[in-house]
Amino acid sequence: MRLSAIMKKVARKALLLVAAIIIVAAAYSVISGTSNIPEGSLSVKAQAVLNESGCVLCHTKNPQLPFYAKIPLLNAPIVSDISRGLKCFDMTADVENIKANKPLNATSLSKIEYAFDSGTMPPMLFKVVHWKSQPTSAERAVIKAWIAQQRKIRNAHSAVAEKFVNEPVWPIPQAVKTDPRKVELGKILYHSTALSGDGTVSCATCHPIDKAGVDGLRTSKGIRGQYGAINAPTVINAVFNARQFWNGRAANLEEQAGGPPMNPVEMDGGSWDAIAKRLEKDAKLSAAFKAVYPKGFTQENITDAIAEYEKTLITPDSPFDRYLRGDENAISPQAKAGYEAFKAYNCHVCHAGQNFGGQTFEYMGLRADYFNKRKDVGNIDDSGLVSFTKDERDTHKFKTPTLRNVELTAPYFHDGSTSDLSEAVKIMAEVQTGKVPSDTDVKNLVEFLKSLTGKLTQAK
Repeated sequence: MRLSAIMKKVARKALLLVAAIIIVAAAYSVISGTSNIPEGSLSVKAQAVLNESGCVLCHTKNPQLPFYAKIPLLNAPIVSDISRGLKCFDMTADVENIKANKPLNATSLSKIEYAFDSGTMPPMLFKVVHWKSQPTSAERAVIKAWIAQQRKIRNAHSAVAEKFVNEPVWPIPQAVKTDPRKVELGKILYHSTALSGDGTVSCATCHPIDKAGVDGLRTSKGIRGQYGAINAPTVINAVFNARQFWNGRAANLEEQAGGPPMNPVEMDGGSWDAIAKRLEKDAKLSAAFKAVYPKGFTQENITDAIAEYEKTLITPDSPFDRYLRGDENAISPQAKAGYEAFKAYNCHVCHAGQNFGGQTFEYMGLRADYFNKRKDVGNIDDSGLVSFTKDERDTHKFKTPTLRNVELTAPYFHDGSTSDLSEAVKIMAEVQTGKVPSDTDVKNLVEFLKSLTGKLTQAK
């Protein structure tokens, strides 16, 4: 067959495909009716707009696909859109929270805001098939008002200045409510090597409090000189994370505290009974502990005390927090320019809220390949969230780390691949946003990030 004939055949198929899409879209438009914003609360209205815009179809794991999704010619682009959509934003849990009228996390709000403000969503092919998915001005207004409402709920106790009340980030509180008796016991346990099998490793070994909660190593050194397979994140401000560990396997600080003592590489404590027997050798500690926890050194009580101590490890009053509370002179003009660059490069979309991250799990290398370009980092666990959820779609998704005190917490990323903050900024801009920042922007961004360093409330 001659080349021209082949090209004509391909062109005819393409035209047929476009015609099929238009016909199906027309049918779908008639079936689904007119687009109306329902009566009810802002959450009810926002849910309707998100559904009408098709967000749920591509950004949730088990969407109810339209009837034409089974048509061979249309199935492939739909599957591709969903795969891409889940990499960018998995809002499965958010949909349930909206239905239950629960506030969304700061990152989800920023992502929805970006999608509606930028006009990048829904994509063009989706609009062709779903004619009514393009948000109207009234629908955009609903989303804007709803996001502002949600942020006010989230930052209500942050003392953020009125002019910054709708910013994607806000200050952390001056203190977190704790039980002082448990805090004191937790502090002792946090620094106790009795949690490890051979008495050489404590929580503070990998998370020294006087070093911003990190040991400065690519991966931490555990019991018997063994090294872990992932960088140890800071424990400072961890109380503000939605979940703990890079893969989110711990729902809270208590669960996180229970992990390392049973890990054969980290502490290898043997069993909680064995740990209890070692701790009971300290008669004074044992008596003090039983005065607060009558059942003594159980797993539940040990992890509860450590978690209570870790709740005090926060760094309020960073220069940028003071700026957000209304002190215009708290940060330099360069840092202010850096914050604007932070938003211009969409860093705020993932590093949002009071902890500048820690709320969601993001795909590493969204706009450019990260793993094949990085330098050799040895034996690193690159699996990410999938190791917890067992859902292959979560491969290479990691918890977004907090940016608070980031100038002190090198090396960076789950693999500890760089200790240079400027380089880390450049890498993230390229692989997550597809943009190459100018030298000036990098310098400003670093200056802004340094303004997130606060004063630790709890002494070492």
